[in-house]
Amino acid sequence: MPYPVKICVACGEEFELKPGKPGFANRCPSCSEEEASGGQTDVLKGDKQANAARREAMKNLLYRKDS
Repeated sequence: MPYPVKICVACGEEFELKPGKPGFANRCPSCSEEEASGGQTDVLKGDKQANAARREAMKNLLYRKDS
């Protein structure tokens, strides 16, 4: 029985979805490898000042007294 042929959502290339393929089922093996190696990292996750400002803004929005 042949493996199902899928189309990668990242690059549009066709690939066979084999059992045990690392990464997402809708991405080809080459695009899955790029993501696993850290191709895209979130810049704001490690920024403590941005996180503190975000927390302060949420606190002000949630707990301010408008009435």
